Amino acid sequence: MKTMLIPTDFSPAANNAAHYAFQLGKSIKASLKLCYAVTLPVEASMGQQVAWPLMDYSSLQKEGKEELRKLSVELETKNSSVVPDAIEQPPVHYTAEIGTLTEVVKQQLNKEKANMVVMGTSGAGALSRFFLGSSSRELMDHADFPILLVPPGAEFQGIKKIAFATDLSGGDIELIHSLSLFARLFNAEILIVHVSPAGFDSDVHQDKIDAFLNEVTCKVNYPKIYYRHVKDMGVDEGLNWLTQHVAIDLLAMVHRRHHFMQRIFEGSRTKKMAGHLKLPLLIFPSESPIFL
Repeated sequence: MKTMLIPTDFSPAANNAAHYAFQLGKSIKASLKLCYAVTLPVEASMGQQVAWPLMDYSSLQKEGKEELRKLSVELETKNSSVVPDAIEQPPVHYTAEIGTLTEVVKQQLNKEKANMVVMGTSGAGALSRFFLGSSSRELMDHADFPILLVPPGAEFQGIKKIAFATDLSGGDIELIHSLSLFARLFNAEILIVHVSPAGFDSDVHQDKIDAFLNEVTCKVNYPKIYYRHVKDMGVDEGLNWLTQHVAIDLLAMVHRRHHFMQRIFEGSRTKKMAGHLKLPLLIFPSESPIFL
């Protein structure tokens, strides 16, 4: 049984991500583990100088577990009407633990042997606070697991086409192989997308593309893989164009430190892209294990 981990802060965006994860879990026969990190007062400016009584932590942990229980009941109740009798509903478990977001997520991933983390985004041109605070940046920078970001209002309606953004790095081959195992569960197409700026050398560039695609053909045993070159655009501009003009259900990208993903998640151009992105975003670490 596969397991997906859903960190939550009980916000509408996080609840929406949990509902998306429930439907996704149903489709791939995965169980869900909701988790809440009791992090106060770590994020407070004077947090390290304050000694909070253990009783206060225990109270927050108890309250968190009660909210998780309510959310698990909501997921099972609201989704029961859309789950056919022939399809078993995915089990929903939950836990509230004391620690930072990174500590709690990694602890639960190891405990549950979870395959993916699913989180919500806040919209309005910005990523959720999970990906704005220092704790969330730490989680993404140290993640050796895939993270699926679900934007507000996104509803799971199956997955027919997945776009994978690449800079043609050799390490992406293994990630495409891993992604193909996920795509196979839906019989979905994988569209390999490369965005190149104006002024690139077309001859040299084409040789690199041909070598990359030949390696994909040799190493990834999945017939429904296609390629699209988006020319004369920046990365964020090109991916925005793609999501607006091509019918895709999921965008997958690689997070590399000091690489183009850093530009995606930092700076004003990032907020512009995040504001326009209306579909789920699957983030791979640069070296990711096969996750399904």
